[in-house]
Amino acid sequence: MDINAIKNRLEQMNKQSATNSGGGKSLFWKPSVGKEVVRVVPNKYNKQFPFTEMLFYYGIGQRVMASPQNWGQKDPIQEFTKQLRQSGDKDNWRLAKKLDAKTRIFAPIVVRGQEDEGVKLWQFGKEVYQDFLNMATDEEIGDYTDIVGGRDIKLTTVGPEVTGTPYNKTSVGPSLKTSALSNDENVVKGLLENQPNPLDVFKKFTFEEVKSALQDFLSEGEEEAPAPVAAPAPSSNYSLDTNKSKSKADQFDDLFNDNSTDDGDDLPF
Repeated sequence: MDINAIKNRLEQMNKQSATNSGGGKSLFWKPSVGKEVVRVVPNKYNKQFPFTEMLFYYGIGQRVMASPQNWGQKDPIQEFTKQLRQSGDKDNWRLAKKLDAKTRIFAPIVVRGQEDEGVKLWQFGKEVYQDFLNMATDEEIGDYTDIVGGRDIKLTTVGPEVTGTPYNKTSVGPSLKTSALSNDENVVKGLLENQPNPLDVFKKFTFEEVKSALQDFLSEGEEEAPAPVAAPAPSSNYSLDTNKSKSKADQFDDLFNDNSTDDGDDLPF
């Protein structure tokens, strides 16, 4: 047993526990209906790019499961959807689309008026992300994360009664005036140094854990039936094999009996 390794891991867990507890302050933040102002803080873990893109699976296994691709590792669900699409079967294509990982983006932000709560992670989707990227490329706006001459970001959030959906919708825009992140040097230093890393916040699932979750998902609701005698078995919606007597889970296992997966297709996360 490596005592040093154990001590290092214990220290990491203690740090993460302290970060997550935050003295009763939430690690994550999301806009409330109405108007709010935030500041995107330079990313401690990537000084050239403030945003962190991550892939998640929803409704497979746990409520939310981070893809191993986020850490540059093989993802059995990604490999499975690739096989589904290669089959050319419409039902398999539909399943592949359903299983595809969803992209979520995280930005380190400070909520104006709540600077004492430190840097929080704001999680949003592609539409808000596109707005942020467009602002960054607008020469009249410039680098809104700059700690001296950056810009606060104004948010306007409307609720379901406006969107016509069960969800809120947030629009973002830059403040007309430039400003400092803070006039207090110590506050600035604290905001730049004390930031949660999204890649450390979420559980890092192993290949086998993700494979098992997918297997359970495919097997869910599948009834045991006797082998057909005269009449053919009903075709499976998710079949990758002409042998219809196999369960979806068995067919799924067959995919991973082939070790010829192309490493070059891994996403660079």
